[in-house]
Amino acid sequence: MPVYTVHAPVTNNADLRATDKFAFVRDGFHVWAALLGGVWLAWHRLWLALIGWIVLMAAIDIGMVSLGVSRTAIFLAAVLLALLMGFEAASLQRWTLSRRNWRQLDIVVADDEETAERRFFDRWTAKQRVLGNDQSAVDRGAPPPTRDIPGQPFSRPPPLPRSEIIGLFPEPGASR
Repeated sequence: MPVYTVHAPVTNNADLRATDKFAFVRDGFHVWAALLGGVWLAWHRLWLALIGWIVLMAAIDIGMVSLGVSRTAIFLAAVLLALLMGFEAASLQRWTLSRRNWRQLDIVVADDEETAERRFFDRWTAKQRVLGNDQSAVDRGAPPPTRDIPGQPFSRPPPLPRSEIIGLFPEPGASR
């Protein structure tokens, strides 16, 4: 079953309005990245990786031709680099997202991207609801707030004791 990583741009307020910008990157072998490496990199806007791929392919081809290596060995080297591109395509996507200041939110296991989105957003919205319903802000051990309703006993807080002082000095104004 494929594994997806979920990425979001770093913003001041990551709320429900920013969910359309979330990126789901499938981990595993990408066939189209192996077959058409440069086109796949350009399609996914991985510009630095595309430049690096072009430079690496050109350097290996020029280096092997200048050393007098046979065409079969040059072809096998190109096939190995294509396989490497297929295996590392998702890593290049994640690297580009992290360079663009995106953060990884979660890892989801699902059959396809639509199911991964559904599973992620089910968990994410449940977590947002829990964060929005913060009971610790209400229950802090203090007496409940009072309402100003005339004639009701709960509308006035209990008076503070004036004769007793809690602390080091038993009487107000006493000598030390």
